[in-house]
Amino acid sequence: MSTATQLIHSIPVDPLTGAISVPIYQTSTFVQEAPGLNKGYDYSRTNNPTRETLEKLVAQLEHGATGIAFASGLAAIDAIIKLLNAGDEIVAVDDIYGGAYRLFTAVYEKFGIKVHYTDASNAENVFNAITPKTKLIWIETPTNPTLKIADITAIAKIAKAQNCLLCVDNTFASPVLQQPILLGADIIVHSATKYLGGHSDLIAGVVVTKTAELGAKIKFLQNACGAILGPFDSWLVIRGIETLHLRMKQHCSSAQSIAEFLQNHPAVDKVFYPGLRTHTNHAIAKKQSKGHGGIISFNLKEDTENAALAIVTNTKLFKLAESLGGIKSLVAHPMNMTHKSIPAEKRKAAGVSDSLIRLSIGLEDAEDLINDLDHALNLFQQNTLNQSKKTTIEA
Repeated sequence: MSTATQLIHSIPVDPLTGAISVPIYQTSTFVQEAPGLNKGYDYSRTNNPTRETLEKLVAQLEHGATGIAFASGLAAIDAIIKLLNAGDEIVAVDDIYGGAYRLFTAVYEKFGIKVHYTDASNAENVFNAITPKTKLIWIETPTNPTLKIADITAIAKIAKAQNCLLCVDNTFASPVLQQPILLGADIIVHSATKYLGGHSDLIAGVVVTKTAELGAKIKFLQNACGAILGPFDSWLVIRGIETLHLRMKQHCSSAQSIAEFLQNHPAVDKVFYPGLRTHTNHAIAKKQSKGHGGIISFNLKEDTENAALAIVTNTKLFKLAESLGGIKSLVAHPMNMTHKSIPAEKRKAAGVSDSLIRLSIGLEDAEDLINDLDHALNLFQQNTLNQSKKTTIEA
């Protein structure tokens, strides 16, 4: 049976009514037969049937033991960091999501948790960054926003040998393309806002653990701290997952065509997309992933903030917005948007240049998206040429 067929039929029919769509249990509490005697649910912060269905579904997709759904991706990350104690250390990918960097530095550093950032595209860098206090290795692959690829299997071996947990942010790939637990990871985190939901209409996060024991610890934190995903948003994520395979297939196909177009455009300096043979870890991406995703980043030959702004404000189909992974294509300028919270020197050292532009490829026709980008890039080039001529004449 194909994974797509298996996925669709993993979403259960309601045993009570036969409803083919998962019911939304929009309730805060559940009537008990006697104190402590119930049908498996007592209060929706602790457990809710709709959320439970989502949690089991994502755990199954990721080949994990336990799934835990949160009110946002950052709430999911926060719960994982709460597994640590004061004095523990993290080795994290240097090209990291800005919100995760902000959480690590502005919130957890003051509690004595130190983070070492390194380029995880070379597993040796991860090994060299580990100290006796390291308890957690945190990688994104592909990374946000420069699409670096880390070798999950190699880093998992390092983590096991050093007695560290390995957490993989699998948001960009989704479980359709990549299953990190099968490659040795202990924990997977998703911003379900992105590809799992897929329609830019919710905020959600999910954690999946390799073992039930580790899952129970995060489940305790979910209940104790209360950042749960509500039943309606849980239902929306389930609905999004129903079409995940089809959407990812189209995202990948269009992104490959657009990346190849950008690679040959005279205004573009470098394109970051794992599906390109020129990508540093293209071979590793092919080995551990069934596709290369729908996110592309590129920088311009004129590596300035103004150059990037001229592009991102002149597309028509690509909408200038935060987030990614939806059916409508989005464009972002990480320097001013998703990675603004990261200091400039760290941001640039990780490869996030002033002109870097990130694209989230939606489900529009690829040729239409190429024409949209071509128009914006050509307009920028023409304006630059006109300005150069004007300056020459005035001189």
